[in-house]
Amino acid sequence: MIRIILPTHLRTLVHVDSEVHLDVAEPVTQRAVLDALETRYPMLRGTIRDQVTQQRRAFVRFFACEQDLSHEPPDAPLPDAVATGTEPLLVVGAMAGG
Repeated sequence: MIRIILPTHLRTLVHVDSEVHLDVAEPVTQRAVLDALETRYPMLRGTIRDQVTQQRRAFVRFFACEQDLSHEPPDAPLPDAVATGTEPLLVVGAMAGG
């Protein structure tokens, strides 16, 4: 079971108070996790990644195991600790400004 921590505004959108738990088939990749997340919570389609290109939104980042996974290929395997549910995958809204 995969654990995902969403930013507060997305948790509000899907009506969950804490982390989301999903079953994801092997291999556990960003694409597989996001596919499962959007299947379970269709209201998230288009919020984390573009619906047409399937590219991560510019101000969304993925972290796990103290690593920034945002620029990893979507089909690259996630760390074993995420795949086994030991560590969560964090979806974080990036900040910008001047």
